Amino acid sequence: MPQLLEQKDFKALAGQGIALVVDARNPGFISTNLSVFDVVGAAGHQLEIYYFDATDDALIRRYSTTRRRHPLASYSNIASAIASERVMLHHFRDASTVVFDTTELSVHQLKASVLLQLNGSSENSVPLTVRLQSFGFRYGVPLESDLVIDVRFLPNPHYIESLRPLCGQDQPVSDYVLGQPVCQEFLDKTASWLDFLLPQYRLEGKSYLTVSIGCTGGHHRSVAIVEALYSMIIETNNVKRFHRDLVKEEG
Repeated sequence: MPQLLEQKDFKALAGQGIALVVDARNPGFISTNLSVFDVVGAAGHQLEIYYFDATDDALIRRYSTTRRRHPLASYSNIASAIASERVMLHHFRDASTVVFDTTELSVHQLKASVLLQLNGSSENSVPLTVRLQSFGFRYGVPLESDLVIDVRFLPNPHYIESLRPLCGQDQPVSDYVLGQPVCQEFLDKTASWLDFLLPQYRLEGKSYLTVSIGCTGGHHRSVAIVEALYSMIIETNNVKRFHRDLVKEEG
């Protein structure tokens, strides 16, 4: 730890965000008081100190529920250990930029609160990456799926001889699938559904969501639908796309 606190080392890390976690398990660091933060500031870095607190009752209940030992509980009961910890860390609390009272917060709410403080926007306080993937039901539903959409109700290009060798990324197949009267309505409703759902998952603290879209072989319909949905929601979301079974069908 001391080597990381030299000015030359902080300068080498310029432009990168660094988070250091300090608690009662770091007595050596705590004993330096707040002088280490002067080193950080002298190196030209902006420093924020987040202090996480809770009532004694909440802390005692958490230790009882998780059956974990308090790091200062070797020579005292849990209440005395918490009191000693408060004394040990009070300089950090006094110097803190923000104090988070976690008493009534779930882990998801706490994560959202911290990221809201970092990002300054409630809408994007919790980053969410959406993975749109096509697949073929004949190869099984992807185990990592959070949401599964079955598009086998759409006419199958496999039965059109000129389209069979192509895939959903090819324009003739895309035109055929998306040109079905029911398909545009399906896309509009699905995109609207995702526009509603994604912010709810984001606020809940979910950071990764996999939406799997399946047809029979994962070669035509599901691929075309993934490509279309990707273009519809990419502007307002961090979206990645993947076609799981395209190679299997081509092979």
